[in-house]
Amino acid sequence: MLTKRIIPCIDVDLDEDDEPAVYTGVNFEDLEHTGDPVEMARRYNEAGADEFVFLDITASANGRETMLDVVSQVADEVFIPLTVGGGIRTREDVRETLRAGADKVSINTAALENPSLITEGAAAFGSQCIVISVDARRRYDEAGEHFHTVDGESCWFECTVKGGREGTGRDVVEWVREAESRGAGELFVNSIDADGTKEGYDVPLTRAVCEAVSTPVIASSGCGGPADAHEVFIEANADAALAASIFHFEEFSIREVKEYLAERGVPMRL
Repeated sequence: MLTKRIIPCIDVDLDEDDEPAVYTGVNFEDLEHTGDPVEMARRYNEAGADEFVFLDITASANGRETMLDVVSQVADEVFIPLTVGGGIRTREDVRETLRAGADKVSINTAALENPSLITEGAAAFGSQCIVISVDARRRYDEAGEHFHTVDGESCWFECTVKGGREGTGRDVVEWVREAESRGAGELFVNSIDADGTKEGYDVPLTRAVCEAVSTPVIASSGCGGPADAHEVFIEANADAALAASIFHFEEFSIREVKEYLAERGVPMRL
């Protein structure tokens, strides 16, 4: 089994003074201010994170550009792979974000609206730079293409855009297969239903994606502790587990999560 990764993530927005700040919420709503992005980046780099994710959570919804000056400051503080997402719409946006210090870019809305962006980005900068973010939610109707039994009910997973605010009607399984075929180097799977709940990752969603593709998959949303990371690695075969709240509020350290997993046979970089 390849080494699994533990990845802290910060959701960044502008506060009432137009200053960048980290926020944490539940189901992408009720956001609570939790810190300064540059300081948190420094802390997680020192804490032993395998990678770091910076998401500008309102850039796409508000039609503005990513905070590249803040990205550059964060990049100066981390010496591990840095993924940046939010507001990336064009190949030039990808270029500028990488120039600001990102190692990878995470794209959601723009890729769904213009799938050729994946192809162009992979050709220009390499597949390893292109991460496709999937904000998925469960739907219990007949509009999907791939159905899964969850808690005794049949559902499918729909791609959403603009931070989970809008549905697209696109089936997640079909979309990740297309994204992989177009050159995506990694898939970042967020669950709108599990986001911020600390009740565990959406294992059925993550498993459905992992079984559909060979591209590495990052499980995101819902982590309440080390046992949840263990479950998504063992039950869904995710390649990485992303978490925010448990680290931001110091409920667990990255070291504690890694040691818990290593003790149970999950290969970790300690």
